[in-house]
Amino acid sequence: MTDSLSAAQARRIALGAQGFSRARPTTVSAAHLHRTMSRLGVLQIDSVNVFARSHYLPMFSRLGAYDPAVFDRVFHSRTTHYVEYLAHEATFIPIEDWPLWRFRMESFRDRWAGPDSWTSTNARTLEWVRDELRARGPLRPADLRDDVPRERGGWWDWDDVKLALEHLWRTGDVAISGRKGFERRYALAEQVIPDALRNQHVARDDAIRELIRRAARHSGVATQSDLADYHRIRDRAAVARSIADLVDAGELQPVTVRGWERGGRPLQAWRHRDASLPRAIDAAALLTPFDPVVWFRDRALRAFELDYRIEIYVPAAKRRYGYYSLPVLVGDRIVARVDLKAERATSTLQVQSVWWEPQARPLDDVERIAAELRHAASWQGLEHVSVSRWGSASDAVHAALAARPGTSVRRHVHARESTA
Repeated sequence: MTDSLSAAQARRIALGAQGFSRARPTTVSAAHLHRTMSRLGVLQIDSVNVFARSHYLPMFSRLGAYDPAVFDRVFHSRTTHYVEYLAHEATFIPIEDWPLWRFRMESFRDRWAGPDSWTSTNARTLEWVRDELRARGPLRPADLRDDVPRERGGWWDWDDVKLALEHLWRTGDVAISGRKGFERRYALAEQVIPDALRNQHVARDDAIRELIRRAARHSGVATQSDLADYHRIRDRAAVARSIADLVDAGELQPVTVRGWERGGRPLQAWRHRDASLPRAIDAAALLTPFDPVVWFRDRALRAFELDYRIEIYVPAAKRRYGYYSLPVLVGDRIVARVDLKAERATSTLQVQSVWWEPQARPLDDVERIAAELRHAASWQGLEHVSVSRWGSASDAVHAALAARPGTSVRRHVHARESTA
């Protein structure tokens, strides 16, 4: 028997699985970060830093303001808890999950194993990089740059050394041993990953089934494409087999969600047996575009009517919403998107644009958005908030911010205002 859920129920289940049904703590400790990470499974890393780097935001979205230094100690320092790998895109993963990704490491190795492949033609570069890491321990790329051997004939090229590091990381020969600032430190895997984990073998089908199980738990309710995308598993047949196995084991329950359709026909979905249905979601949060709630654009559109495209690489004059807009969650709905910039020189959070989304209830939602913007400014140590007039929600958000005593609110002119 297949159960039926409303779209709102599915959203609440999904958001509950992601930790949004819990109240934010008064003080955020490392333990809170670990517990939140257990709900996410993986944490995508991104370098864009106009407001805050993407990997800092999911913790802020769920826990509220916290000291980024605590995050750095947990994730960026040389730690026994987490390591980086391509578990979605580049992500933090629990170090004990390293064996689950052996199948992907081997896939990279096989892909580049031909006699005319880059690895074959650059074997000496790869061996030199391994030798340097073995002799010197964890190194930043900058630590290797000045020591690259120079030979006639152009054999050595700095770009090849960088490619070698990335290749060895993908194949599991190298691991990331923390970061300095945002720069990775590369080390041989045996210098980072305990022997018991490096030597543990997990068969490909078993690894994929475990990852689909986790994706279901982290998603709450999901379609096959949702489950596959959580860890970017391209083998559709293996995903389908995993789902069937998990249904047979009673871990996944077939459901349909009203409104989740393709070509006028309902999509098959599955609910994890441990997924609860909260009575309500009372959260308000800024989401990074790489938050698991919205990172799969098909799911974001289906569940939240959020049609999202990152516009970093779109020419400024052609951007519809802004450089790096953040979806705004209120309750169980995505109600707006805001393009934020931390202007450190003037200690100002610049709200460069604000737009209503289809699920918005403007009169009900604007105060929650304004409160979350004030909270974001405080988290980043910014004293002022400045709102442009670009965007369908900009005037309402500015008015809500200005109405709150003690909030320093300004207006600024965005370059797009004269052409919007």
